[in-house]
Order: sequence, then structure tokens, then C-alpha cells
Amino acid sequence: MAHEHGANLSDEDKKAIMEQNINITRNLANIKYKVAVMSGKGGVGKSTVAVNLAQAFNAMGYKTAIYDVDIHGPNVPKMLGIENESLSVKGNKLVPVETDDGLLVASMAFLIESNGSPIIWRGPQKTGAIKQLISDVAWGNIDVMIFDNPPGTGDEPLTVLQMIPDLDAAVMVTTPSSVSEEDVIKCVGMTRMLNIKNIGLVENMSYFECPHCDEKINLFGDCKGKDFAAAMDVDFLGDLPFRTKVSESADKYEVPIVKSEPESQAAQGFFDVAKEIESKYFNKDE
Repeated sequence: MAHEHGANLSDEDKKAIMEQNINITRNLANIKYKVAVMSGKGGVGKSTVAVNLAQAFNAMGYKTAIYDVDIHGPNVPKMLGIENESLSVKGNKLVPVETDDGLLVASMAFLIESNGSPIIWRGPQKTGAIKQLISDVAWGNIDVMIFDNPPGTGDEPLTVLQMIPDLDAAVMVTTPSSVSEEDVIKCVGMTRMLNIKNIGLVENMSYFECPHCDEKINLFGDCKGKDFAAAMDVDFLGDLPFRTKVSESADKYEVPIVKSEPESQAAQGFFDVAKEIESKYFNKDE
């Protein structure tokens, strides 16, 4: 891939960068709604939320894709049970992996040699790889694309936010812990610096539902997502319970609960968040 930094770019490198930018613009123009799922820190279930939201939109009739932007820990293919698949090539384009129910997926995991292979890249290499997957993948016409960003405010999420000037929503995932909330504040600050107006908050692991008595137990302190969202002046999109079934699905790399048990309360929580995103951020009159 062409190196974008430095004053001594050759004419060939300049041409490659220009062609890549044209391809990015063209591909993004074919995506109707673009939603970035973000978190300030790891361990809050961000990828689980992203995958289940993608499955929810897909089940709601939207042609949906998910782009796993995490270069160092690309877990989306495993969570979808397609970790042994790979991107195919058609002409000069990469073809995304398609699940049995039509969800399109692209991830760095499809391009590395094995799950145990570390990717040791500096900033420009990460930026180039992210742009290349958007540029070179033949996404086609997409209704909703979920961008599963790695946690934090580093190169990868920054590249995605800068690359998509018309992002429809940035969805922050947090838990009822002060550490998680402090990091989300930084994430919200970054999105606002980039003039992204539509910011929503999902509180994951908000409570635990006892399987025997249905009592709600606050494992990580009081549920305060709604108040936290109000304090940051962002939209509250909903809270999600800590459910062992959801956790086990991610850990064992099984089918997401929205797909495996769509009638369950846990799955309905993801559908409710998806419907909030739809009602607040999707302009269905377009």
C-alpha cells in the first residue's frame, strides 16, 4: 500500500492514494446508514454489542454489513462462527464474507495467517490497512454498516471517524463503573472534536437477571446509564443485562443471541437498541 506520509512521494504513490480515496468515496456513497460502535476501554462487551446490533438490523430487513476495524484483536469473525472463512477475490476487488443469513463481514482476521499471529504495526500502517479494506472490498449497496472500532481514541477509531464525514451515529458502549465512564467521556470528546453530532450511549452489563427468581441484581453498581447520558448531553439508547448466555456466545464463538434466540429477553434488548438507533438517526424519507 502507498505510504501517505513524507514529502517525497513518487507520482505513482500519489496516483495510488488518489485512486484509493476515490474508491473509498464511491464505496461509502453506496452505504445508506453508517454507525460506529465505540468504547473508551476494553472489556465492556463492545464487540458483542456491535455483532448483535448488526444481526438485529439484518433481521429487521436492512441489508447489513459489519466492518471489524480492530487490527490487534479482530474477534468479529469468531463471534459469528466464520473464523475459518476468508475474503475472496473478484477482478481487482475483495469480496466480503457472507453469513448464511446474508450479513456481510470484513475483518483483518481474514487476512492474517493465524489467530496467534501478532500484528505489530505503527500508526501509518494501521491507517493504510483500514482505508484499504474500505477501498478494496466490493461491498455493493448496503443499508446499514456497523463499524466495530477498537477501544480508546487511537489511530484506528480516529481514522474511521475522519474517513466517514457523514457518519450517522457514534454509539458508545459503557458499563456501570466509574472507570468505564471516565474513558467514555474521552471518546465522546473525540467525536465532538470531529463534529459528529449524533452520539448515543448503551449501558451494557447494566444488571443481572436471576434465572430462578427474575430479580435484577446490580453487579457493577447502580444502573446510571440514563443519568450519565444526560450529563454528557448524548442520547440514551438503552441498557442491556449481563446474561451468561450472551457472554458464553462470545466466549465460545457461537451464533450471536439475536440470531440463536431472537425471542429471548436478552435478544429483545439488542432489538430495542437497534430500534432506538433507527428512530433517532435514520432518515427513512431519503
